[in-house]
Amino acid sequence: MTELDQSHGVGRDRLLIDSLRGDLTAASFTVPAVESLLGPLASAALGREQSLAALRATDRPGDLATLVRLFVLGAKVARDELDHALPRLGTSGAERLGLVTSAGRESGDAVRADVDLRPYQVLDASGEVTWWLASDQGELATGEALQADHVLGVGAASVTLAQVTIREPRERALDLGTGCAIQALHASRHCRSVVATDTSRRALSFAAFNAALAHVDLDLRAGSMLAPVRGQTFDLVVSNPPFVITPGAVHDAGLPRFEYRQTETAGDDVVRDLVLRVGTVLAPGGVAQLLGNWEFWRGEDWQDRIGSWVDACGLDAWVIQREVLDPAEYAETWLRDGGLTPDRDPARFQAAYAAWLDDFERRRVEGIGFGIITLRRPMREDAPLLRRLEEHTGSLHQPLGAHLAHGLAMHDWLAAHDDAALAAAHLTVAADVTEERYLEPGSADPRVIVLRQGDGLGRGIQADTALAGFVGGCDGELSVGQIIGALAALLEVPAEELAGDVLPSARGLVRDGFLLV
Repeated sequence: MTELDQSHGVGRDRLLIDSLRGDLTAASFTVPAVESLLGPLASAALGREQSLAALRATDRPGDLATLVRLFVLGAKVARDELDHALPRLGTSGAERLGLVTSAGRESGDAVRADVDLRPYQVLDASGEVTWWLASDQGELATGEALQADHVLGVGAASVTLAQVTIREPRERALDLGTGCAIQALHASRHCRSVVATDTSRRALSFAAFNAALAHVDLDLRAGSMLAPVRGQTFDLVVSNPPFVITPGAVHDAGLPRFEYRQTETAGDDVVRDLVLRVGTVLAPGGVAQLLGNWEFWRGEDWQDRIGSWVDACGLDAWVIQREVLDPAEYAETWLRDGGLTPDRDPARFQAAYAAWLDDFERRRVEGIGFGIITLRRPMREDAPLLRRLEEHTGSLHQPLGAHLAHGLAMHDWLAAHDDAALAAAHLTVAADVTEERYLEPGSADPRVIVLRQGDGLGRGIQADTALAGFVGGCDGELSVGQIIGALAALLEVPAEELAGDVLPSARGLVRDGFLLV
């Protein structure tokens, strides 16, 4: 692990961190235990950024209650209570690590947390994982607006990226803008080595602490985006970059410039530049997966702008737009995230809100999309490139990483198999596919047939009788051509004509995982 300036953020004393790990394990400081302690009412309220019910639920003796009150809720606790909850580390050890400080003379022997430290548990494509993660405290714990160098913990976007990342065994991985290192930790489970970069020394301090607490070795490097790894290549690149589109005039109006969510670049250029440049560090077959925002302008579809990026990057590209906000919604969302609200500071809120809307109007921005971008360097330079831009605002069946990996593999398979080769293939229906039939009352024939995917993106494909019959016949026994021939005889249509209708649909069903090769 690269040596870093320890004056920023938390400490990295290995012996103290080992003691902390033992104490957290002994106290059962886990997601299920915390949820059980809080109960459904307090847990739900905490999810809405309301801590009172959780404070009431933890106002009782017990090591777990002490840890939750201190590190999750930001409440003061007595030194002897923390000594009991962390018997190996002790309050003095927690102070040396920068986790707690004295709450002040007026609070007697009480201490307060200087960090947010909580259990983390999630399912990714490699299976279930549990860690403890430290980051800066949020407004709920401090009662104050965030600082410019605030280091985020794990949010919804972090979990989304972790779940959509392809978890195949890899040699080298790169986490760009690592923050508290959550993506780097996930990558460490299936990659031999992981490099993590960030411009924030404070973020790298938390990353080093979290890696040590998880018994993981990371190569941490300070610098902006790809600069610290220039000339190197990786098999996997992941990034939850600082993609929030914030005009300079908004900062002039009073919104702080937060390191975790934006750079000096204008508009959505940080995402565009990453799409255009990430190929320079991808090894053949290497995959880059990132989250981002993109603008779409008056008179243009969302696919126009991001489509121009993926056309120019020279990589396989699969973009899934998950959400669209209008300019007003976007400004309101990120003003609240930055702690600027009409209740707290109405004048500054209105000024920043107006500046945001003015900028979007001047640049003819009609909407801002958010989504998942998957890029891949083909193994061969002459390989046909994948270009998929689609919108899916419904629920995802997480973890999605395996589905995306299968989609990339099927792109390669289809590129290598013409219609004659496809006709000779023996296909089977994926286990998650079901068929829905909708009939008018009294009718013997269905009016609508839908093939429904239970996994992945949960797609629904409307099929006619011939396509539904074809899919029903895909049990691996007969080839595609043999099934089409039998259907043609049954439907009394020329086999060549039916093949012309079915084969393109079969390609789509293979591509999307309805049919397996």
